[in-house]
Amino acid sequence: MREAERLRIVRAREWARPERPARREVLGVVPEVEEGRPPLLFVPGFGHGAWAFAEHWLEHAASRGFPAYALSLRGHGGSAPAPEATLRSYTHDVVQVAASVPRQAVLVGHGAGARVVAHALARYPARAAVLVAPVLGGWGTFGNSLRRNPGGTLPAVFGGGLRLSRRQLFSRELPDAEARRYVSRLGRAGRRAQWQLLTGPDPEPAVGRPPVLVLGSPDDRVVSPAALTRAARRYASAPLLFPGMGHDLMLDARWREPIDAILDWLAKDPTTR
Repeated sequence: MREAERLRIVRAREWARPERPARREVLGVVPEVEEGRPPLLFVPGFGHGAWAFAEHWLEHAASRGFPAYALSLRGHGGSAPAPEATLRSYTHDVVQVAASVPRQAVLVGHGAGARVVAHALARYPARAAVLVAPVLGGWGTFGNSLRRNPGGTLPAVFGGGLRLSRRQLFSRELPDAEARRYVSRLGRAGRRAQWQLLTGPDPEPAVGRPPVLVLGSPDDRVVSPAALTRAARRYASAPLLFPGMGHDLMLDARWREPIDAILDWLAKDPTTR
């Protein structure tokens, strides 16, 4: 079967069984002066909500002239509960919100949210995309997670929630009180979505081939350096690395470094303006 025929069948199936609407939490901060820069839509990883970007990155992006929005996927943050949500459900949420912002958006996905963004790129013509500490799925992801966090990973295989620890998410530079506060806010993804992260199909090619930036930390205890390199190679690039940081770059002690690198990249690359 040719690829074009396969894609038509997949889309026909999606049209025949549309996603159920869900209440979605979207937080946003816009610049005081409109500078015409592209809006950013931040998509959190599993267990995180829009709050993870509202803590620092939204206001910082707006202070540099970028309208900034963060979405809580259904079942996360302040969005409607959705225990049976799938990766397709999450992708639908991203595409719907992206289509509602004033101009063609840049999609920024963190962790498993990067996998959702990769799927959304096949359905939404993004200006550009940024994959932050991307968890792109597959059994290699499971093996790495099981090796580094067996107690938190095994329950997810049998329908429970994936549990991430302070040590996995943050560097030692982040004060313990802040780390505990963030960990206490973590929720859980839908059990079907968790399983699909391991077994689901690879994302389809992006519409319009937008530029894609991959960044992360070589000291991330969730995503290995090899996984970062593989993710970047998918988009014919090399990862931008921030040594000494944890998985949650947007919340860690040196959170300004990665967001400034993202904004600098967007400002300098003529294809993203």
